[in-house]
Amino acid sequence: MRKPLLSLFFLLVIFKSQSQSKFQFYGSQDVKQKVKFTLINNLIIIPLKINNKELNFILDTGVNKTILFNLSKNDSLGLNNVEKIQLKGLGSGEPVDALLSRNNRFRIKDLVNPNEDLYVILRDNFNMSAKMGMTIHGIIGFDLLKSLIVKIDYTNRFITFYNPKKYDLKKCRRCEEFRLEFYRNKPYINTYAQLDTIGDKKIPTKLLIDSGGSDALWFFEGTHSDIQTPKKYFRDILGEGLSGTIYGNRSKIPAFELGRFKIENPTVSFLDTTSTANARQFRLRNGSIGGNILKRFRVWLDYGGRRVIFKKIGSLKRGFYYNMSGLSIIYDGQELVKEKQNTISTSGLGSGEVSDNKTISFVTSYFYRFKPAYKISNVLEGSPAHLVGLEKEDVIKRINGNPAYTYSLSEINALFQDKPNKRITLEIERAGQKYKYRFRLKKRI
Repeated sequence: MRKPLLSLFFLLVIFKSQSQSKFQFYGSQDVKQKVKFTLINNLIIIPLKINNKELNFILDTGVNKTILFNLSKNDSLGLNNVEKIQLKGLGSGEPVDALLSRNNRFRIKDLVNPNEDLYVILRDNFNMSAKMGMTIHGIIGFDLLKSLIVKIDYTNRFITFYNPKKYDLKKCRRCEEFRLEFYRNKPYINTYAQLDTIGDKKIPTKLLIDSGGSDALWFFEGTHSDIQTPKKYFRDILGEGLSGTIYGNRSKIPAFELGRFKIENPTVSFLDTTSTANARQFRLRNGSIGGNILKRFRVWLDYGGRRVIFKKIGSLKRGFYYNMSGLSIIYDGQELVKEKQNTISTSGLGSGEVSDNKTISFVTSYFYRFKPAYKISNVLEGSPAHLVGLEKEDVIKRINGNPAYTYSLSEINALFQDKPNKRITLEIERAGQKYKYRFRLKKRI
């Protein structure tokens, strides 16, 4: 008997939800629950307990099922009512084996869902933990958001979950409110974009709100007569699909309008029809709004009321830049680092007493600690890093004179998107030999 075959787009399951369970408040916190999150590469990571095992999940408004794709022996958890399935996604590869587990208990502080489905990918093709610099176990979206009102505070890194039966989401004069349209439990809004660099023509666009995408905007070529890659662009890897690598054209457009809020010169990735066949099943969809735009607002999501509210939290004129180095950096485990510590030791009489016999000694001691290690996973051909000779698998030892382990992976990625012409110095190790390279960040469009 053949295994049931399900479709997936970049971890976006596209079949309808059948589970009627939901997150509910327990204990004294029955009105709201405030949860601290980590923001890495514009993605929100929250703590989620599954069957009493604490894990790290990306909050992704673009998925309608909870997916676990990184489960080591150390993270083992009991899975209930398991059946084998296959999942197929973007790329030219074959479907992959997976598990569907039912009746699992999910918990975030005092928010509990005692009966939730979980999709488990048996082989982690995404290497998400290495790309994020921390262990990422999976993605959750609609299952968490469907029965709550949610406020995302990107500035202070907090998500507040409200009980819709006891919380009234009031109007905001300085905010922009949109009606949500759902297709297979994913939220869409109507926006406008200006793609022509010569004229000022605005075209209507229906976009998925995708907090699980780190880019600013994705557009699907061919879904509107004016949605085509601009003349200035470069080809790049946009991400990893379940069945292979996703490629597209990166560029910029003159403006994007989110209601009254005008965002100038945002970065946009244009995906062709081959790369987005599954995502185009909603024929009215033109693309996605990702984290690089969402993080510039305070966002309220009210799935039950079918609305989303945006409030500007900073200047929308902050620049949008791509990685201008041409390097993709990933976490490469840990290295043992020798550190020196100087201490002062006194001997003789006790405190407050005076004696010629009292001595002061300066003692140097050494100790070892594990620190994060990083390596180059890809070098874009023709990029500044490629032209000076940096290679895939080079281990990064120092960045601008500082030990690499003093940076987080997010800080390294931000460094490569800082500003054009900024000088970068990397000391790397290759085949046991150390080399130093210097280059300047360069805009590619």
